[in-house]
Amino acid sequence: MKNSHFTYLLILAMFLWGGGWSALKILTYELPIDIIIFWRFFLMSISFIPILYLIKEPMTLNRSGAKFVASSSVLNISFMVFSFLGVKYGFAGNGGVIITTLTPLMTFLLVAILFKTKLSASQYFGLILGIIGGIIILQLNDLNLFFNSSNIYFALCAVVWAGVTLLSQHSHKHIHPIHYSFYISVVATIASFIYAYESDLTVVFDQGSKFWTALVYLAVLGQSVATTIFFIASAKLGSQKTSSFMFLVPLFSLIIAWAVLGEPIQAHILIGGSLSLIAVYFINKKN
Repeated sequence: MKNSHFTYLLILAMFLWGGGWSALKILTYELPIDIIIFWRFFLMSISFIPILYLIKEPMTLNRSGAKFVASSSVLNISFMVFSFLGVKYGFAGNGGVIITTLTPLMTFLLVAILFKTKLSASQYFGLILGIIGGIIILQLNDLNLFFNSSNIYFALCAVVWAGVTLLSQHSHKHIHPIHYSFYISVVATIASFIYAYESDLTVVFDQGSKFWTALVYLAVLGQSVATTIFFIASAKLGSQKTSSFMFLVPLFSLIIAWAVLGEPIQAHILIGGSLSLIAVYFINKKN
C-alpha cells in the first residue's frame, strides 16, 4: 500500500476519533454510566477478534506486560467515567478539543517531572504557551466557573490519558500494541461487569437504532478500527509523522458536534485550543 493511502486512512481514523465524543453524548441521554461503560468495553473486545486474526501475531502475556495491562485498564475505566460525566453536563465538541490538546501537554509535564528532563528554549516557550492556552480553554481565570462546569471532568480526562500514554509507550517493549489494547478492553469489560452486575444490563436491547448506532460507533469504529489504523500507519510512516495527524481530532470533534448535536462553537475553546496546539508543536520541535 502506498504512503498516500495511509495518509487517507489516518485522516479517516482522526475523523472517527473526533466523532466519538458526539456518540458518547447521545448515549448519556439514554442509560446510566455503569451500563454504558460495560457495553462499550464488551463490544470493543468482540470487535478486536477479527483484527487479531488478520495480524496473525502469536498472543503472549508475561508478568511485565500484565502489569501494564492492569494499570492501563484502571486508567481506561477512569477516563471513560470522567468523559461520560463531562459530555453529560457539557458540550461533546469541547471535550474533544480540551482532552486532545491538553493531553500532550500533561504527558510532557509528567515526563519532565518523573525523569527530570532538561528542557530546551523552544520547549520552555511551548510550555508557557500551553499553560496560557489551558487557562483560556478551561476558563481558569474564573475558578467558580471552572468548578461549576464540565471542564473539570475534561481536565481530569487529560491527566488520566497522559498516564495512559506513558504506560502505552513503555508497554511496547513487552507486548504487541494491538494485543495490549485487546487485553485492556477484556480486563475493563470484566471489571465493569462486576461493578454493574446488579444493574439491568439487558436494558440496552430495549433501545432504538439511534442508541445502537452511537454505541457501535463508539466501541468499534471510534476505538478498535481507528486505533488499529493508527498503529499500522505508525509502523509504516513513523510515529512522529503519524502523531501530527492528531491535530485534526479537535477540528473534527467540533465540526461533528456542531453538525450532529447542534452544539455552538465557543470562542474560548477555539482560542485556547489553538494556543495549546501551537504549544505542542514547540514542545516537540527538534532543536
